[in-house]
Amino acid sequence: MLNKLTIILCLLSMPIIGTACSSSASKAAPEAAAPDTIATAKAPQLPAMPDKPTGTAWIVVSKRDQQLSVYDRNAAGDTVIVAQFPCCMGKNKGDKVKRGDMRTPESPAGKPFKITMIQDASTWKHDFKDGRGSILAYGHWFLRLETPGHRGIGIHGSTGNEHTVPGRASEGCIRLLDKDIITLKEHFAYVNMPVIIQPENEAPLPWEIRARQAATR
Repeated sequence: MLNKLTIILCLLSMPIIGTACSSSASKAAPEAAAPDTIATAKAPQLPAMPDKPTGTAWIVVSKRDQQLSVYDRNAAGDTVIVAQFPCCMGKNKGDKVKRGDMRTPESPAGKPFKITMIQDASTWKHDFKDGRGSILAYGHWFLRLETPGHRGIGIHGSTGNEHTVPGRASEGCIRLLDKDIITLKEHFAYVNMPVIIQPENEAPLPWEIRARQAATR
């Protein structure tokens, strides 16, 4: 009897170890992810959109998260997140080096790109060399960026390619869903608007994290 009791007590004191396919293992997996990744990030509660651009907002494009975020300052001078959209960027990873390398350029630290033109692209076509020929491809708006050393880069819609958003499939531009490029243009975008494009390995900046945390409280 003593031996049986000893064995039972020993078993009860041992930690429960789940297998790779057990429910306990699957529940633990998300906790191992970084708290600022798409998989675990809590969606922010965004404020009402302004009727027109404030002229003070700026854009951050995260290659890592495949997300375009818009930030602004509130009446108290605090940085707040005001919009977020999934986005698609260059097919290949890394900073753009030359024309045709299918990479999205990354802005140098402390030197954002900027929007130089807001163009009606509703009739613009492009041949992706995939057998579809020349098709409508840019949504309604093309927000042309000043990206020193590279030309033709912008933020636009994804007509005919909406299934690629979010993802990596463009020739270097940043694609939004067609409805989202309209929202971005009508409520936030303006000429000279700063645009930060982060490298693949760059986590959100400290002020981004604070703004996101404030929006999820």
